[in-house]
Amino acid sequence: MHPTLDQVNQRIAYQKTALPLMYGDVDFSVTPERYTGDISVSSMAAYAGKFPPPPADMVARVRAYTMLGDVTADAYAALMPKYGFKRLVGMLQEACDKGVEAVPDAPPQLVALIREMEVKPAWLNMDLVRKGGELNRLPMAIFAPWTIRGAFLATFMNKYTALPMALTGTLSNATAAKRVNETATFFTVTTLPGALEPRGEGFKAAAMVRLMHSMVRFNVLRGMNIWDKSVYGIPIPQVDQMPAGLIDVFLLAYKMKEEGRTEFTADERARVEFSRYRCVLLGLPEDLLMDTPQGIIDIMNARSASIRQDFDDATCGALVRATMAAFLPPDRSLASRIRNALEGRVAKLVLVKNFLGGNAQAARDMGVPVGPLDYAVALAILPLITLKMALYDLALKTPGLKAMADRRLVAKIHRLLKRYGHADFTTDAGSYRPAAPVAAAAGPTG
Repeated sequence: MHPTLDQVNQRIAYQKTALPLMYGDVDFSVTPERYTGDISVSSMAAYAGKFPPPPADMVARVRAYTMLGDVTADAYAALMPKYGFKRLVGMLQEACDKGVEAVPDAPPQLVALIREMEVKPAWLNMDLVRKGGELNRLPMAIFAPWTIRGAFLATFMNKYTALPMALTGTLSNATAAKRVNETATFFTVTTLPGALEPRGEGFKAAAMVRLMHSMVRFNVLRGMNIWDKSVYGIPIPQVDQMPAGLIDVFLLAYKMKEEGRTEFTADERARVEFSRYRCVLLGLPEDLLMDTPQGIIDIMNARSASIRQDFDDATCGALVRATMAAFLPPDRSLASRIRNALEGRVAKLVLVKNFLGGNAQAARDMGVPVGPLDYAVALAILPLITLKMALYDLALKTPGLKAMADRRLVAKIHRLLKRYGHADFTTDAGSYRPAAPVAAAAGPTG
């Protein structure tokens, strides 16, 4: 049963009492500028009137969770002055690899984080989660390597959600490459067999991502004068993790709606269960994780409609340009340079199609030139990817071929993880940079 809105608000207010070092000077009664109840000035402005307004309860929950961090992981991150961030990372990794009991003198905040992650929600069906991971291996192995850079840009299309990435140094090409590869690593590793079980690599990656986000919150809220809480609210609030965690099932739900379907098939239900549980491990409140197609559409639209629309070129545009210019492969071999060049051209089309409404001139205006060669490369590569996906899908549905096809996908995922490189999932306040002054900037909004 979902908590009442009063209980949600009590949980949010509790942050001030539990972690005064981080939240002591946050006024939770003040709604930050980033939040809006007017869809016409939100990131959903282009879709105003094209869908029914989300239920009032969902709108209220999204508004509340705009001010929620991650109490359990934040408490562990708040130990940085005592332990240092490297030791916190090391203890968390050891706890995930060997169990928290194996960590000498494990602080109670670490024990609480691991124990919270080990709790299985009442609705959870781990058999469905395992099936969902199996079904997600195909797109992560074949499709994602060509589109992850473009999909990563979603965070950067709005100044209110982009600022944490700018502050933590992602404006440099090298750091942008690291963040793209870490994002790819997280979503890829979670699809491996057993990855989301305790001691699994996906479980560990989720714990590391939670700590990384909490470290950002700690460093920013601890008194740094680079964050205006009246404008931006809480850094990386829980609602800002919804797009990455639920985008696949959101698109699935919209497709079902277009087809006139209201019930998931067995395979679709497994995909939904997998995505929801992965979000649980990342610390998202369960009442943001809907389990029906319409519920998923409503909660995601409620979140998008809650964020004021604003594109600041000094922050958003710079992040987009740095990400597009980043060299992602682990080496500079000829094959790697060719692949990076081709994948970068596909990423431009992902940017234009998914985030700029098909407006290639808007991409050019922000310093990402899009030309005929980019379209030609995408038209050559994307059909080949689609064909390869279809062949694998056929093999996965054919008795006698299924096991072999899955083994090949698992092997391919391991090779991809090696190419993405070791993911640290850490943030160091020493590398933070003040954000550029916010100014009106012509360009796309989102």
